[in-house]
Amino acid sequence: MDYQKILEQLASGELDHYEVEPKDAFAFQAALRSFGKRQNITGKALRGGKIVYKQSTTEL
Repeated sequence: MDYQKILEQLASGELDHYEVEPKDAFAFQAALRSFGKRQNITGKALRGGKIVYKQSTTEL
């Protein structure tokens, strides 16, 4: 899976969200840690171990 491309799409807003299955969580986290714009992406854990990642929004 090309997590780098998915992260770029999330950071740019091209993707609304991306859901990561528990079996892929560690690989996705490794890609996210090395991603230069990781502060632009937030994740929310769901029941069952899935994590939904979205573009961060900052409200003033």
